[in-house]
Amino acid sequence: MKLLIQGNNIAVTEPIHDYVEQKLEKAVKHFNGITTKVDVHLSVEKNARIPDRHRAEVTVYANGTVIRAQEGSENLYASIDLVSDKIARQLRKYKERLVDHRTNAPVKTSEVVQEKPLDGSLIGDRTPELPAEVVRMKYFAMPPMTIEEALTQLQLVDHDFYMFCNKDTNEINVIYQRNHGGFGVIQPRPVNLNGKESN
Repeated sequence: MKLLIQGNNIAVTEPIHDYVEQKLEKAVKHFNGITTKVDVHLSVEKNARIPDRHRAEVTVYANGTVIRAQEGSENLYASIDLVSDKIARQLRKYKERLVDHRTNAPVKTSEVVQEKPLDGSLIGDRTPELPAEVVRMKYFAMPPMTIEEALTQLQLVDHDFYMFCNKDTNEINVIYQRNHGGFGVIQPRPVNLNGKESN
């Protein structure tokens, strides 16, 4: 397993490096056969008034799948402990899904929200504004997948949403976790030359 540890607003000292290595080796020891690389990003917010300002983010690359977890607390070592436990749970879920898939057992998934027309505008009388500057850009491979496979990926990356190429339509879709439970899918709707939606 290749381990890469980076720090932001913190020097990754030898004791910190050794602690991360020890905790993550323990977390992924049962998954060494599927784990190829582990990226760890440690950061500390400069403002002492920010709660949980010591953050640990772990990204595990396993058989072409990205499994991600992040945690924060008032202590860097506690954040490392929390994220190690979380990534171990995520890996266990991933391995269980692989075993279920191989045995053709049905995998439980939540129903995807059906498309419904929208009444009115979501933003009301506010003017939409973009941030003044792009602060981060991410690039990743986007192999075509089904909505069910995208839901599995969403649950592995520890985010509120997951963007994917829909295998059925060959279009970019976004699956997201709804605030009141369940999941939704955002799909593009074709527009004509005037910028209006096509029927």
